[in-house]
Amino acid sequence: MKKSAILALALITFQANAQDNSSEKRQENKKERLEKRMKLEPKEMAELKTKKMTLHLDLTEAQQTKVMALNLENAKQRKEHFKKHVDKKEDSEKAKPTKEEKLKRMNAKLDAQIATKKQMKDILNADQYEKWEKSEMKRNHGRKHNKKGERKHGKGEKNSTETDE
Repeated sequence: MKKSAILALALITFQANAQDNSSEKRQENKKERLEKRMKLEPKEMAELKTKKMTLHLDLTEAQQTKVMALNLENAKQRKEHFKKHVDKKEDSEKAKPTKEEKLKRMNAKLDAQIATKKQMKDILNADQYEKWEKSEMKRNHGRKHNKKGERKHGKGEKNSTETDE
């Protein structure tokens, strides 16, 4: 009895310590991934994404060429926006953007997503497009729920930002 109580206490202590460091480790890992991503050139990012899409969607050679061009353009834009964001953040000492700046940035982002979606619909066949769209939704859904400050919901609960479709 005494041994099982000591063992239970040791397990509880170990579990509590493991949980305390997990959020710190995730934050460190996130910073490391971001630094690694920034070291990649747009062409390298586009090549990696195209290869992943080729494996996932079974793209033909012609489709790979078109997707590569699209991914390269998107990677260049992302890299440029990221550099601007980092420079602005360093210059203004974390000054928050105005409502108009946020709206302008969100509109530009959504316009780019719409354009990419149209181009992908032209490049891919119906099955590939459906598969790509599902993977994009899954990826974006994961991002939405991993944002800082959002609380986790239990099963069956909806996030207030989700819409019924």
